[in-house]
Amino acid sequence: MNIVLLEPEIPSNTGNIGRTCVATGTRLHLIGPLGFRLSEKERKRAGLDYWDKLDVTEYVDYEDFLEKNPGIKCYYATTKGQQRYTDVAYDPDCYIMFGKESAGIPEEILVEHPQECVRIPMWGEIRSLNLANSVAVILYEALRQNDFENLNCRGELHRLKWPEKNF
Repeated sequence: MNIVLLEPEIPSNTGNIGRTCVATGTRLHLIGPLGFRLSEKERKRAGLDYWDKLDVTEYVDYEDFLEKNPGIKCYYATTKGQQRYTDVAYDPDCYIMFGKESAGIPEEILVEHPQECVRIPMWGEIRSLNLANSVAVILYEALRQNDFENLNCRGELHRLKWPEKNF
């Protein structure tokens, strides 16, 4: 699986998404310009001590991303999507793109890919979910569809030591 963040603005969101990617073995793609720096000092300040375990690729801009990833299958998460995120079939090597927190994915990209635009259903007039939450919701659906391939999800609780009850 591949998660793509187009011009993310908030470092803590990107950090949370990075943690989710590490936990799921998902590659993270960051398309610039970023709204923050990714120097070691900034990563430490944001608590990203696992960043060295993250499979991450950075791109100068959207054109750079397209040039380096020709022919990919990509879904675009947007509140403007006509189909729910659960209505599509995610391949194990697909890409799921999320736009920047303040504006989402630009309209010119969305109109080129109407069949690949997906949305998370929401109640009422809420504008959108937090970016990190949106990534987790859609990524875990994509992983579920692929039977959580390579993830430890078989109820292996043997590593936990349960406290003994003293009656």
